[in-house]
Amino acid sequence: MLSNSSRYGIRAVMYLASRPEGKKMTDIITISKDLNLPAPFLGKILQQLAKRKILISLKGPHGGFSLLKDPGDITLLEIIKTIEGDDIFSNCIIHNSTCRSYVTLHRKKCALHDDYSSIRKDLVKLFSKKTINDLVRKAGESDQIII
Repeated sequence: MLSNSSRYGIRAVMYLASRPEGKKMTDIITISKDLNLPAPFLGKILQQLAKRKILISLKGPHGGFSLLKDPGDITLLEIIKTIEGDDIFSNCIIHNSTCRSYVTLHRKKCALHDDYSSIRKDLVKLFSKKTINDLVRKAGESDQIII
């Protein structure tokens, strides 16, 4: 359901939150290598998060990325909406428009509308309650969970 961009963004923010140095800057090459993610693509994602004041981004030899917000205040919903926009939570799962505009235009619902509507509400609730701190804590408690 989530794009690679959102998954990579969540993993990168978790990674930064779990760094023992706290707010110390971490360069994109280190993040990319440690998470086995493509650096140019990851850099664009992290810049989006920096523009929304979730991360700090500094250029130069001592630059990189670090958290601007407390990991307990960063929800998955905030990261996903920053990267994906609001459409992910309003678009029809089958058609290329919002559920509301499709129903208004065609006066009909898609075949999955009623089933997916409740799932979408549950996802929004889950993503709005889960913080990066929650995920980092859970990953730290088990060697069966990876970032």
